[in-house]
Amino acid sequence: MSVWGKLITAFKGGVTEVAETVADSQALRILDQEIREAKEELRKSDFALTQIMAKRKLAEQKVTSLTSSTTDYEAHARAAATKGDQALALDCAKKVSELRDQLQSEQTLVDQFVASESNLRKNISAAKTNLQRMEQQVDMVKATESVQKAQVSVSSRHMGANNKMKTAAESLTRIQDRQKLRQAEFEAAAELASDESGDDLQKRLRDAGIAGASTSAEDELARILGK
Repeated sequence: MSVWGKLITAFKGGVTEVAETVADSQALRILDQEIREAKEELRKSDFALTQIMAKRKLAEQKVTSLTSSTTDYEAHARAAATKGDQALALDCAKKVSELRDQLQSEQTLVDQFVASESNLRKNISAAKTNLQRMEQQVDMVKATESVQKAQVSVSSRHMGANNKMKTAAESLTRIQDRQKLRQAEFEAAAELASDESGDDLQKRLRDAGIAGASTSAEDELARILGK
């Protein structure tokens, strides 16, 4: 692959990474929005469930009332028949038939409400469980993202601090080397000055006890008289 081809490939890779990073950040926002919308839909579902429950309760109350009325008119029919009032007994029996038809319709409605309520409860419960799991996963992703960003920041600062320490140590070494060199130059200059003045030789003679010792007055007088 040519150099230009490699550069183009690298550029495409960089663009892809940037696009993926933007897409990932947008994905979290999209998830947050979808979670909010899902919560709103679940709120509506809960409201719908309460309405179904309320209608089911009313239907059950009507079934109870119709059952009680049916029982009463059956008793009335038996009483009328016992008294020999066939017409009244037939009217009561007709009323019982009408009530039983209404009772059957209301009971069917109650059964439908009960089935709908049961299914809706299951669906809402499953949706809430899935939503809760999704929220937990999103929270974990956000927390992990925050921790990793902190780690990157700390690592970058640590590397920066290490680089600064390395630079400072190198500067310190250079300063120490420069001071050693300067001290060596001072000592060399002093040594040269000592050689030029002969002081070093006199010092060495005095240290050896050969010359340079102080002469006493008696020695000096004896030298003079001996001439």
